[in-house]
Amino acid sequence: MSIGDVAPVEGVPDCYYVDTGMYGTEKYGAVYIYDTERPAMIDAGIGKNYDLLLDALDEVGIARDDLDLLVPTHVHLDHAGGAGFLADACPNAEVLIHERGARHVIDPERLWEGTKAVVGRQIDYYVEPDPVPDSRVTPLVDGETIDLGDRELDVREAPGHAPHQHVLHDADADAVFVADAAGIYVPQLDAVEPTSPPSNFDFEQCIEDVRLLQRLDAETLCYAHFGPAPADGLLTEFADVLTDWVESIAEARVELEDDEAVVERFVEATDMDEVWSERKAHTETSMNVRGVLGYLDRREAAADADRA
Repeated sequence: MSIGDVAPVEGVPDCYYVDTGMYGTEKYGAVYIYDTERPAMIDAGIGKNYDLLLDALDEVGIARDDLDLLVPTHVHLDHAGGAGFLADACPNAEVLIHERGARHVIDPERLWEGTKAVVGRQIDYYVEPDPVPDSRVTPLVDGETIDLGDRELDVREAPGHAPHQHVLHDADADAVFVADAAGIYVPQLDAVEPTSPPSNFDFEQCIEDVRLLQRLDAETLCYAHFGPAPADGLLTEFADVLTDWVESIAEARVELEDDEAVVERFVEATDMDEVWSERKAHTETSMNVRGVLGYLDRREAAADADRA
């Protein structure tokens, strides 16, 4: 699959996914489209490439006026950055978003500034998001159901990666849209990579989110990064990968006693530059190490408070 390609999701009727070319990288960013009675798009991409999503609607056969629902899984800009542009192009689409993130799609200025501070050199791949009119934003809460007319999606909160993240369960198709709650799936390797960005990464909650996904027991996991995959063993693999990732960073911090040296060690050690570009692999690794270091700071502060 190449940038801009659209393909059906095997086992999920009337559902398609498009490679958005996120960060100029194939097989990294996916957005999903339901051609149901109430057509819907899950996630909105990074913003700079939203034209590929409009092209995908055309290819699937959904008129832009007919798109009913736009559902970013959370407000990180690689998932919600295109929401304002798509809302403008699809004037009847209602934007459904976690209640904690709704204000950020209505007024994305703080989110934009925070993103610039977190993603480093990757900001070149972003564009400042357009706001979505307040009247077109509907907050979502845990336990709600999204009505697609002839299909339903159950909304479940999964706040470990970000406090404004939901996963979406299509029980009829035995599939779940996992957002970033199950890591990054790398189809070239049939393996998962950790994702632990600043500033809200919470390791223990991420493991709880994995347990939630395991209880849903879906046959297909639809990854935003990247694409649908059979669930067999992937959730257990991700829990192990994430645990090893956090423990190894904690050990390196004790050994090196310098956070920049910790970041440098893991950037130099990554082998993902053999799959993604060197720039993408290095900036992704740096960001994820910094997210764990922030989590470790908060964990230590909480332990100190308990001892006081």
